[in-house]
Amino acid sequence: MNKKALSETDICAKFITPAIKQAGWDENTQLRREVSFTDGRIIVQGKLYTRGKRKRADYILYHKPSQPIAIIEAKENNQPVGHGMQQALEYAQILDIPFVFTSNGDSFVFHDKTITEGKIETELSLDNFPSPEKLWDKYLDFKGLKEPKIRTLVEQDYHIDERGMSPRYYQQNAINRTVEAIAKGQTRLLLVMATGTGKTYTAFNIIWRLWKSQRFQRILFLADRNALLTQTKNGDFKPFGNEIMHIIKNRKIDKSYQIYFALYQGLTGNEEVKNVYKEFSRDFFDLVCIDECHRGSASEASAWREVLDYFSSATQIGLTATPKETKDVSNMEYFGEPVYTYSLKQGIEDGFLAPYKVVRISTTVDEGWRPTRGLVDKYGNEIEDRIYNLKDYDRTLAIDERTELVAKKITEYLKGTDRFAKTIVFCTDIDHANRMRIALINENADLVAKHPLYVVKITGDDEVGKQELDNFTDVEERFPVIATTSKMLTTGIDTKMVKCIVLESNINSMTEFKQIVGRGTRIREDDGKVYFTIMDFRKATNHFADPDFDGDPVQIYEPEPDGDVIPPDNEEDDIVIDGDEWLPTDDAPDYPEGDIPDIGIDNTDTEPRKYYVNNIKVEVANERVQYYGKDGKLITESLKDYTRDNIMANYASLDDFIMKWRTSPKKSELLKELAEQGVLYEALKEEVGSDMDVFDLICHIAFDQPPLTRKERANNVRKRNYFGKYGEQARQVIEKLLEKYENEGVIAIEDNGVLRVKPLIDMGSPVELVRAFGKKKDFDKAIEELEQEIYNTGA
Repeated sequence: MNKKALSETDICAKFITPAIKQAGWDENTQLRREVSFTDGRIIVQGKLYTRGKRKRADYILYHKPSQPIAIIEAKENNQPVGHGMQQALEYAQILDIPFVFTSNGDSFVFHDKTITEGKIETELSLDNFPSPEKLWDKYLDFKGLKEPKIRTLVEQDYHIDERGMSPRYYQQNAINRTVEAIAKGQTRLLLVMATGTGKTYTAFNIIWRLWKSQRFQRILFLADRNALLTQTKNGDFKPFGNEIMHIIKNRKIDKSYQIYFALYQGLTGNEEVKNVYKEFSRDFFDLVCIDECHRGSASEASAWREVLDYFSSATQIGLTATPKETKDVSNMEYFGEPVYTYSLKQGIEDGFLAPYKVVRISTTVDEGWRPTRGLVDKYGNEIEDRIYNLKDYDRTLAIDERTELVAKKITEYLKGTDRFAKTIVFCTDIDHANRMRIALINENADLVAKHPLYVVKITGDDEVGKQELDNFTDVEERFPVIATTSKMLTTGIDTKMVKCIVLESNINSMTEFKQIVGRGTRIREDDGKVYFTIMDFRKATNHFADPDFDGDPVQIYEPEPDGDVIPPDNEEDDIVIDGDEWLPTDDAPDYPEGDIPDIGIDNTDTEPRKYYVNNIKVEVANERVQYYGKDGKLITESLKDYTRDNIMANYASLDDFIMKWRTSPKKSELLKELAEQGVLYEALKEEVGSDMDVFDLICHIAFDQPPLTRKERANNVRKRNYFGKYGEQARQVIEKLLEKYENEGVIAIEDNGVLRVKPLIDMGSPVELVRAFGKKKDFDKAIEELEQEIYNTGA
């Protein structure tokens, strides 16, 4: 056997896998091959998208399911035994794995991250691969987990999901780190995980393992929304069984359960009689889990903090997407540094969270509007003479025409994309949400006439709207489509199919801004939800410039005043996030009673709280678009320049690119690779010319070559009488394929099903057409030669 002629797959099958099994690793429960642990970043190209490359490990070895301890990078035998170690170490860092191996089938190179002094890397023979017990013992020793009581908790099994669902890699990291920290005696823990990354599912797995250990039998799960409690109990926590789970309602305490769910506000109150948490003894709970703990649970002055202090003997786990750090409130001070952090930016990079575009729109009154002397509003109130701006609109001054313009631009966007795309409009208060609802109804009268619930207001004061919340969040329910709200949908609600988020509220808190952005980050690829759009009418997306923000948009768009509200597939001009003055920053207030309320209007004071004016001329002042690249960074140049830079970074010369193009058996695979490198060719086609061949498009932009259209390339082939060497039927097939290339491009003729679609299917069955060339390999060769002929000139 010539070992060096074997493929990587053969090296694994014949040498590496047998060596691992010989060392005692169970192939069914402890060994996994070709493990993809990310989904690949979604790269948006205009209205289209592609996926970047997944991160994939050749082998991952597990002590128990979801407890990985070793990674192996395999290479062909003609590579050195340590080849690929750098990549393996990168993956090990991501996966929280301490033991790293590479192999070419001759031996192993072992990188031991638990060693701080001495030889970190050693070479091992195939017969000397370490056993599961040896590596696990080294792991426990390194982490300080060898004490029997600690070890028992750490080795507690995960829940076995009958649906086959298992934690993603970052959820594994969060679960394992938390359980290990608790096993070692840590009693205050903070997990920071971006919205949409499964905090509740992660919490369930942590609690399951702790509960199964028998050391944590009474558990309190605190949240700030009723909908969250039911969603959690009936969803991720369902395996515990209803007989041991209980939601505390109406301040009635029943001490016969093991796992309790409660609102912070349902346990506390301004009056002592409402502090029903005191009906439990201080040591009743072994574990308290605090969801959305950024809401103020760490504040000394917060009533919620009273609950945590009362149950101070319990281990406490805080869950948040946005840890709050201000001069008055610090989650870090209370819980300590996060045990694990998984950011929005990392979630987008891994392909688990949806990227987003931003449409930024400003109006002619946003910079300031001053009433004429003695002007009264619609209700006869004389308007205070001063300059009003975005900080005032819809809080102290409502301009009907501005509200109507916002509703019009939202509707324009939906009409140009998808009128049934779930949309949340965040308003300043309940009154504003109601007026926005009316304006949107009027703009969408055709659909509202057929579907009365096309637009709804979902706020704390509206029972009808709150009843529609489940329908709005349900993936299967089409209506409501547009929800206007104030605070109620900012956090905790699982809005999987929201494709458009409208910012029509002054968002001064980074915490609130991140939560609102998180309403759209869920991916539903099978349902067509792979990215979402933020429409910003309040300059709230200036928060992107804040170093505390950790996720970048793929595109920011500010159209011309009379321009299309739909973001184009590209942007010609150099664009940067503007330097507009930020709105004052202060944290959202805490609300001690009930669900977080919306702020409504109150005109009972002598001075009106809000003025209502109309007959004011309001127009669009500016709109803008901006792209973000494959690395998540802002493209501050034209799409052409961005493409040129990406091509030049990967191909040193025109000849290098031509060679790559001509030697690529499938141009579709090469185009996918180019997309992963940041070449947005679909967007380029819109800008430069949709009839241009992709090859010419790239050569023209990157290397300044004169381009040919597909028609010109096809005619060059016809002029050379290329078809003469084929028989009559084969010649007709080639002519039709060339015609298909001319109309649709090279990918169309590479498609395996090309013989099953028009115009080829009209000429005979696929089998008959292939026989005209001989065998299948002869037909494939004819396609390859046709492509070579197409690209024979004009490069």
